[in-house]
Amino acid sequence: MVARVRTVAFQGIEALPVDVQVMVGPGKVGMQIVGLPDKAVAESRERVQAALHASGLSMPSKKVTVNLAPADLPKEGSHYDLPIALGLMAALGAIPGDMLTGYVVLGELSLDGTIAGARFTVT
Repeated sequence: MVARVRTVAFQGIEALPVDVQVMVGPGKVGMQIVGLPDKAVAESRERVQAALHASGLSMPSKKVTVNLAPADLPKEGSHYDLPIALGLMAALGAIPGDMLTGYVVLGELSLDGTIAGARFTVT
């Protein structure tokens, strides 16, 4: 099953739609984030895993693939943490996937699972 969560990528003052797709399946155990992420997004893997653990949920002993689509759109910032975590929870069946429909989700996760506000800069 592929869980989907909507979020955005910021380019200047524009918020462009991004589809966070999370799939849990067979393969090498671990989480891969694909779709042209920058370093902060790549670090989401560690924050999401720690936050889920602190919340009493464990990572599956399976391959987790996170795709940030469209792949040709640069993704910057830590606001992808929350949509990735919610997508993973939906893919694992911890929350109903349909409850995410109709929402655009942004938020940084702390290691203890606290949701921090996302900060944005207009240049």
